[in-house]
Amino acid sequence: MQLQDALTIPKIFIGLDIHKKSWSVSIQTDLFFHRTFSMPSVAEDLYQYVERTFPNHEVALVYEAGCCGFSAARYFLKLGWHVLVVNPSDVKTGDKERYQKTDALDSKNLSNQLKAGVLKGVYIPTEEHEQFTTLARHRTQVTKKLRQSKSHIKSMLLFHGIEIPPAFDNSNWNKDFMVWLENIEFSTSCGKLALQGKIRMYNFIRSEYLEIANQMRAHCRKTCKNDYNLLRSIPGIGGYLSSVILAECGDLRRFNNEGQFISYIGLVPGIYNSGGSEKCLGITPRSRSQLRSYLVEAAWIAIRKDAEMQQYYRKHQGKNVKSVIIKIAHKLARRILSVIKTETPYQINRNLVLEK
Repeated sequence: MQLQDALTIPKIFIGLDIHKKSWSVSIQTDLFFHRTFSMPSVAEDLYQYVERTFPNHEVALVYEAGCCGFSAARYFLKLGWHVLVVNPSDVKTGDKERYQKTDALDSKNLSNQLKAGVLKGVYIPTEEHEQFTTLARHRTQVTKKLRQSKSHIKSMLLFHGIEIPPAFDNSNWNKDFMVWLENIEFSTSCGKLALQGKIRMYNFIRSEYLEIANQMRAHCRKTCKNDYNLLRSIPGIGGYLSSVILAECGDLRRFNNEGQFISYIGLVPGIYNSGGSEKCLGITPRSRSQLRSYLVEAAWIAIRKDAEMQQYYRKHQGKNVKSVIIKIAHKLARRILSVIKTETPYQINRNLVLEK
């Protein structure tokens, strides 16, 4: 009886091309194409239209991930709709779409592919998770601003012929260097005022840089303390990186296996295989780029702290260093998923002990 009901429930498939002020909507049923139209970007309006026009229909909806985030997806999911958010690169397009591209055609193409069942959606985060990710990415932006601020100060000193003492000429700015900066004298007050302004800007950005990291760690200790401490048990991964992993990935238990997790981060090679010939295209561009970058940095620390990683690095000495460090980051990612899945803190050099 349930199977018969499932077969008789009418279905509609909605493709959305989402923009800031308007949506292009294409709707078709399991029997025929309905229409394509434009509407204001208000989820409630689309819901009311569907309720009036297609009462008692099972609704499936898809749109491409982009600047408008996942708020619309979460709204429609609460209504009981089947919702997919897809990576734009995964939407199949023909040669014709290269020369004829409009919002209406894009939404219709999405609707057609949704009905055909050929689309695979990305993970839709919760509102809390999405906002935590936003905080992590804000910190990344602040980090870039901090580097820019340092570069501006050094550029100004170079432009005016002021040489930085060798003891201070590095990327680590300590208190002694800041005191030296503040005591630099110029021939006019304008030069002094310009430098003081840049120093004030640097101090503000640095305080924001430190504060956000503290806020992220505090949030993890409050909301996901167990996972946070499990990640910190891995050599090379400290409190801040643990919080970034949780911000970018959410609950790591949602990954079914290591392959899914490592592919999500982007620590897999691109491969081209055709006609019996195969070549590696380098590391895939599909990635959580910031997280991947952090894990590569953490891999260098892991080599210093973990004899097992050090042994693996020595085994591959003489090969391309970049390739080797990616492999170590790959191993680090496997450890990350393992400690979360097993809920067991990492035991340093455990495999070496077992070998003995």
